[in-house]
Amino acid sequence: MREDNQLLVITHLSQLVTLVLGFGSLLLPLIIWLTQKDKVCQMDEHGKNIVNFQLSLIVYCLLCIPLMLLCGIGLVGFIIIGIISLIFPIINAIKASNGEVAKYPLSLNFIN
Repeated sequence: MREDNQLLVITHLSQLVTLVLGFGSLLLPLIIWLTQKDKVCQMDEHGKNIVNFQLSLIVYCLLCIPLMLLCGIGLVGFIIIGIISLIFPIINAIKASNGEVAKYPLSLNFIN
């Protein structure tokens, strides 16, 4: 296995592809993780954290839909989710470039 902090950074920042394409925040990091987890040190742990974070965001968005229809609080939830999904990939990319393991807040463990 090789150590490649740049690829870890790219994997974290690949979540932001949604800002350009409108989709892919789960797909692109998933592809990078699945193809590189046996070749790059710490890729398996970082990839699992990213995929768990993206799946958690999907669950939280699905929970915001009925909240928006019932009482309007869902709109605030969507705004908070949008801010979190923009800020934490950048923070964790910086951590990955320094060799630290990145953790995402409010992330549910779908993949262990």
